[in-house]
Amino acid sequence: MSARDRLPTLSTLAEAADLVARHRGLYVRRSEGPGVDVDTVSSTDELTGVPMPGLSASPLDIEDWWGDRSPELWVARRLYDYAHLPHDKGPGVRPWVRTGRETGRGPDNEPLVADAEPLCWISDEVIAAARAEVARQEREWGTLRRGGR
Repeated sequence: MSARDRLPTLSTLAEAADLVARHRGLYVRRSEGPGVDVDTVSSTDELTGVPMPGLSASPLDIEDWWGDRSPELWVARRLYDYAHLPHDKGPGVRPWVRTGRETGRGPDNEPLVADAEPLCWISDEVIAAARAEVARQEREWGTLRRGGR
């Protein structure tokens, strides 16, 4: 593990929600970690192989229209959207929180982010709590997985 990968780990959904409520401009990246990503300047579109001007990430900022609703539910939903990626991308892929500068949008309209500042890892327990929080909602809803699994 590189020095860049030695980050604190969020261990509860409440910790993740508190971080997101206190800071703007946060993203979750699912990869082998900042030790691999920080010096990388580009993600690649998997369908076409075209390099993109930044690393794919998911925004965590709570939108104004969310109002005073639960920050835990907001964060749960944001984490749940791509919770399948570590499984799909293989061993060593984990979610982590970073800041950065948006340089464009990827083919799924995801932000492409450069100038990463890694903040923390997101534990498997937080992802499990996010799945449970989404499952508790009254309406059925699924992740953005395309494969139908």
